[in-house]
Amino acid sequence: MNWLSSRRHFALMVAPALIIYSVYMIYPILYSLYYSFTNFDGVSAGGFAGLANYRQMAQDDAFWTSMRNTGIILGIALFLLIPLGFLLAVLLSGKVRGSGVLRALVFAPAIIAPILIGLIWIFILDPEIGLVNAFLLAIGVPAHPQWIGGPTLSPYSIGLVYLWQQIGFVLTIFYAGLRMLPRDVMEASSLDGASRWQQLRHIQIPMLRETFGIVTALVVTGVFKVFELVYALTGGGPVHLSEVMVSYMYHITFTTQQYGYGMALAVVVFVVGALASAATFLGNRRKGDVR
Repeated sequence: MNWLSSRRHFALMVAPALIIYSVYMIYPILYSLYYSFTNFDGVSAGGFAGLANYRQMAQDDAFWTSMRNTGIILGIALFLLIPLGFLLAVLLSGKVRGSGVLRALVFAPAIIAPILIGLIWIFILDPEIGLVNAFLLAIGVPAHPQWIGGPTLSPYSIGLVYLWQQIGFVLTIFYAGLRMLPRDVMEASSLDGASRWQQLRHIQIPMLRETFGIVTALVVTGVFKVFELVYALTGGGPVHLSEVMVSYMYHITFTTQQYGYGMALAVVVFVVGALASAATFLGNRRKGDVR
């Protein structure tokens, strides 16, 4: 196997994957970056527009609304989805009757297409035909909150639906991490008189630091890919008040056919997502160095 140590043979082994990665990842990024500096409309060649698309973006209220909504969903994911997923994993990792069935039920939404998730939740959150408002009306609450399609609650509702869809996925990763912890450490701590809370705080959470880092990275990148839920629940309305960055980019590119501006939005989505992911990895690395 000495031939594996040769740089030439190593390059030959890596080349197919590198070519595929370049064709399907690097080229589209460079393609979008180039057309973000043009006024391309999808038909004509389009001329060089310089920074006009980016200046338009800076003055576009709908774009800043989409960023705010993406931030709301990201906050729900970081401060609710991850803690709740870990809590459920801890509960179901113990001796709970029917824990296997419960894990399957919680994980089920993660394997359903997001567009179907959106259609399901329309019948729950719709202000006119939804089950939530029907229940509120049945118990004597006269108000009909605009859970979706309203000017304020839509991004929060989308975030909670995203939480419901992804919590089984997060739970599964944490559950696998908990099952990988050495039993002798837990047994030794029990013999030393450690309570369940002390085991969780001082043993399990520190030993799952890398798992928390992986889950956080997946959640952050996942939020910047949310599209189908918005498309199914609100369509980005009313008047773009419930748009997220990806859905607004789709609207500009394929509905209004402003391809140059749409490519500029795609570049910004990519950059913001990459920076958020990099910040997550750097934060996890620094925590590891400190410990």
